[in-house]
Amino acid sequence: ISICRDLPNIEVITFSVNGISDLEPLHQCQNLSELYLRKNNITSLDELFYLKTLPRLRVLWLAENPCCGPDPHRYRMTVLRNLPSLQKLDNQAVTEEELSQALVDGVEITAPPARRSVENGWSESTASSAAGSTTELLSCSLDETNKTQEELDMKPVSRDKYSSFSPQESDCSCKKRNNVLNAILLLMKELDAEGLEIIQQTVARRLQKKELQEE
Repeated sequence: ISICRDLPNIEVITFSVNGISDLEPLHQCQNLSELYLRKNNITSLDELFYLKTLPRLRVLWLAENPCCGPDPHRYRMTVLRNLPSLQKLDNQAVTEEELSQALVDGVEITAPPARRSVENGWSESTASSAAGSTTELLSCSLDETNKTQEELDMKPVSRDKYSSFSPQESDCSCKKRNNVLNAILLLMKELDAEGLEIIQQTVARRLQKKELQEE
């Protein structure tokens, strides 16, 4: 997710199911208001240190990460103590009572997580993250694609779209389509009206060409 260092004005990021373990690249995204990190490889709540500097962050989805731990209450209280401006956490609205309770039950994070030693430009945690990302992407499914679209209030993809593929072909196609779709949805948030119009025209031409080929 190092690309985020070059996107300081981005407002919505969805990186669900990507094997992510390090949130440091996000700390410069000062306009970020919604962040979806469901089902990644974030092992420590200390990673929240990098989100505490984001003044506009209002929505965070962090569920299904190792850092959530066995105690849901302690996890939620710790997140809210460090990010009191959140209005929604894990698709659940934040209440004033929770914010008050978080001051008592939550753990304040005052330092970034410790990183393992770096050798040849790669740290052990980075290598682990890359391996985790590969594992997660291999297990990707149509359900995950639809989950991402649900986060962005988009219409789910119909399973009928995949009916012409064999199980193996469908799985491979789904993984590729999911990755491309997520990237496009993310980058579209950075486009102005002119850029969106160019995309619309390009898609229209592609669709027309596709229909002619099928005929």
